[in-house]
Amino acid sequence: MSHFICTHVIFRLRKILSEVKELYSKPASPDRFKAYITKLQGGTKGDLALPITGFNPMAKDHILTKIEALEKLAAEDIMQESINKFNAILKDSNDDEITVLLNIADDLKGGWTNYYTTDFDSKFKINAFVKRQFCVPYFWSSESYSQEKIETRTLDYLSRTLYRINNPQPVSLEEHLNQEIFVAQLGNSQAMTYNQADYVEAESYYLEHKHSEKYDRIFNFFYGDEGSISVGYKSFGSRPILGFDYSKIVAEKRKNNT
Repeated sequence: MSHFICTHVIFRLRKILSEVKELYSKPASPDRFKAYITKLQGGTKGDLALPITGFNPMAKDHILTKIEALEKLAAEDIMQESINKFNAILKDSNDDEITVLLNIADDLKGGWTNYYTTDFDSKFKINAFVKRQFCVPYFWSSESYSQEKIETRTLDYLSRTLYRINNPQPVSLEEHLNQEIFVAQLGNSQAMTYNQADYVEAESYYLEHKHSEKYDRIFNFFYGDEGSISVGYKSFGSRPILGFDYSKIVAEKRKNNT
């Protein structure tokens, strides 16, 4: 990564795991829910004082296990190191602080948490966070954690927040993809291997629909028919390469052409 943009921001970690662990140690009850809402809203009803909306306030004991797994890896220390590296590339960036706070979304046993729609929202519908100077990397109760995953996830969400500070809410498929290309360009993920015919198929699909502003079409581009069907959306025929991987390939191609 190199100096690339003047944003006048700096990212700061807000550790949250120990607080949420204490919250989840209470029985699932109205008292726990009330304590969660107090943390979430602060002293103002309807406000967002602490961005913990990804946490299920009534989650079962398995979330405690996931918190402990992240603590064992010293996840928030790893995040801090990633944030320090990211801050180092921001030119003249010391005016406004963006608070970084991880969330664990319960797609394993959370009755109302659909992985695909929640993931989409956490990446693209972030205006409320950005407006309040928050960056919220999402982790999942269904996944295993590692140092590499924590580093990559943190950098990806830092990059999305940075992009959205400088760009409006994406509307078209092209605008959504441009955000993820930016994320891929700043990230530390390995170059992808892919079949050229599969890439051509994905490229053709994208070029045909790049100006579409239809949510179900954009959603399908990134998550395929599996994601669409899971929430009752129309399916369009899954491609071998879906949107997030396609953005990584495009980013790599652009890098190699510079």
